[in-house]
Amino acid sequence: MNEELLYAMALARLCSYYPSLSMGLYRQLGSAKEVFLQRRNLNELPSSPSAKVIQLLSNWDEALTRAEQEWEFANKHGIKVLIPSMEDYPIRLNECEDAPLVLYYKGNASLNALHTVSVVGTRHCTIYGHDVIRNLIGQLRYLCPDILVLSGLAYGVDIEAHRQSLQNGLKTVGVLAHGLDRLYPFAHRNTAKEMVNSGGLLTEFMTGTNADKMNFVRRNRIVAGMSDALILVESAEKGGGLISAELANGYNREVMAVPGPVNAPYSKGCNELIKTNGARLITCADDLIAHMGWEGAAEREKAQVAGIERSLFNNLSDDEALVVGLMKEEGDMLAGTIAMKTNRAMGEVAAILFGLEMKGVIKLQAGGLYHLLS
Repeated sequence: MNEELLYAMALARLCSYYPSLSMGLYRQLGSAKEVFLQRRNLNELPSSPSAKVIQLLSNWDEALTRAEQEWEFANKHGIKVLIPSMEDYPIRLNECEDAPLVLYYKGNASLNALHTVSVVGTRHCTIYGHDVIRNLIGQLRYLCPDILVLSGLAYGVDIEAHRQSLQNGLKTVGVLAHGLDRLYPFAHRNTAKEMVNSGGLLTEFMTGTNADKMNFVRRNRIVAGMSDALILVESAEKGGGLISAELANGYNREVMAVPGPVNAPYSKGCNELIKTNGARLITCADDLIAHMGWEGAAEREKAQVAGIERSLFNNLSDDEALVVGLMKEEGDMLAGTIAMKTNRAMGEVAAILFGLEMKGVIKLQAGGLYHLLS
């Protein structure tokens, strides 16, 4: 197995009660193995951990043994182990200070899709909430068919978002608050199985980890951090959806909320968030597309069908020329890889790629790969 993966898994386990610490040390020293090698010199770091943490990180034996066991389980069950240096790791999480060092993923969707949206809210979703989600996802099927829908597989808004995505042929990923050796709630097992074949299941937790209350809060930061936009459909005055919205705002993500009747208990959280400018008001997919500047998906498809001549659009911007030059060297590339190699935010890269597609310079292929047309 990859040695760096083993050390990363062990480091994440050692810092299981300090989820931001493992990523912080990894970023300071450049690799998990280097953290291991410098374990007795951590007090010399510019951002030195506390004496208690340094003592915690002095003995890796149990953590390395546990990491080996986890790797065997992952390998046996077709689970990908992802760390920030890998292309499949969600690049949007690299913008978050408290991103998980290790993620366990079972599925077939790219976690670096061109567009990502998180749909969250109450576990007590009303008929109104179900209608909103059904209409929203149904519209996205036509307005933004390459979008990845994220949520937490919980009752209510979460599971409805996943199910509507599946019904409309959109990829959807559930972020879990436990290991991949179990499923909570068990009632959603059939939907989860479908998602593995049309999306996936993602977690930062090793096998043997239960869905404890604190794990749901940690799960929410991944849901928020992986999204370009987070949509709160329904929420009471207090709830996990509001926590996710707060986290998303902290990550400078776009936060949107669906308004509801003034006295409706599960619209109070949304209405208050809109009133205090904690979220944009959204009523349909058109609002999302407009707010995010994702207009043109339909025009892009028409342009490709019409076969727009590249010669008509031979004047490239500096950013477009940079991406074209990179693709000439590297060949077919994912949007996430382009963002990483050009040191651009995913939103910027998406806009550049859209422009190049409209000019007939590149083409989006199966698997999310962009191909430079000759």
